Amino acid sequence: MTMNHLLLQRFFSVMAAGLLALTGLTAFAQEGPDQLIRRLSAEMLDTIKTDKEVQSGDVRKIVALVDGKVMPHVNFTRMTASAVGRAWRQATPEQQKRLQDEFKTLLVRTYAGALSQVKDQSVAVKPLRGNPADAEVIVRTEVIGRGDPIQLDYRLEKTANGWRIYDLNVLGVWLVETYRSQFAQEITARGIDGLITALAERNKAGSGGAAAARKG
Repeated sequence: MTMNHLLLQRFFSVMAAGLLALTGLTAFAQEGPDQLIRRLSAEMLDTIKTDKEVQSGDVRKIVALVDGKVMPHVNFTRMTASAVGRAWRQATPEQQKRLQDEFKTLLVRTYAGALSQVKDQSVAVKPLRGNPADAEVIVRTEVIGRGDPIQLDYRLEKTANGWRIYDLNVLGVWLVETYRSQFAQEITARGIDGLITALAERNKAGSGGAAAARKG
């Protein structure tokens, strides 16, 4: 499966400065999505900057942090289905589960690899556009640090448990669209099972690389 590694690393390094804002959504379900991201961005960035294990690149600590605090606040079924595209409806329940599990592992590990690069960034949330009654919104932010500000936008939906993310945009590139084109090529060539195998192989290679890095 063809991946633009540098683009995705850039994507996730920016996400690392902003996505960890999404902790505690249920407790603050009455907050607007922009207010939520503004307040929690500041809280979580403070945590990242003071966590020595995260800063040192402890892979297991970072993966646990991302998996425990970020992923519960993402509509991952919707994100996976959107990335897989029309083939999602043709997949069996077992295939859908495996796709979701492997895609989650891919995102968590890629995101974790970028998280330790967060140093002195801050997040500025732009005024929210749209109607207060909207059930889906885009929250636009900028990650501010060294160099020019970097665009980081969130697509969120309102649920009974608060706002949940289902897509992200860095520098004009939406995450789901990026993966959709890659997954479509794999499905065309090898089918749904071929995509599952490719994701599993990529995750296995990533896990081995992380283990080797720890030993080194």
